[in-house]
Amino acid sequence: MPISSQVAGHPITSPADLTEWLARQDASDRREPFTFVIDQSTTLRLAPRRSEHVVCAGGAPVLSAGEITFEPDGTGWRVSEISNQSTGYCPEPHFYAAVQSALDAAALDHPGRFTVPFIFRRCESCSQFNVVKDDHYVCAICDEPLPTSWNADTPASPHPK
Repeated sequence: MPISSQVAGHPITSPADLTEWLARQDASDRREPFTFVIDQSTTLRLAPRRSEHVVCAGGAPVLSAGEITFEPDGTGWRVSEISNQSTGYCPEPHFYAAVQSALDAAALDHPGRFTVPFIFRRCESCSQFNVVKDDHYVCAICDEPLPTSWNADTPASPHPK
């Protein structure tokens, strides 16, 4: 099924939207992270955790993406954890600015940063995406150096050896 024909994530523009959407989720799922994207109109879109970010975005470009967890906060909900973990878009940690704009516009309390930030790089030798750990910019597949600058939007074509 093409991405454009699959259902995009649910837009959240207010605390009431979030409360209504969470009420439709399984109680056990509410304790788990959800998939999120920030679409081009700076709207938070949510989908169940096992959803792909690209599907959550309806195949469109995004301003940020990752996983988000909510916890009860008085009569509503607040963001307790949030990451940029999305291998579909591989957003940089500084993309939190778009997340902050969306969460502030929806009047949702949040930590003000990714609580678990990830750095993604595509290997220029084997084209595999890598999560950079401990500032070790080396491909986990082919052991080649990884670029220090974000390159997730470059075409995947391995360099000949």
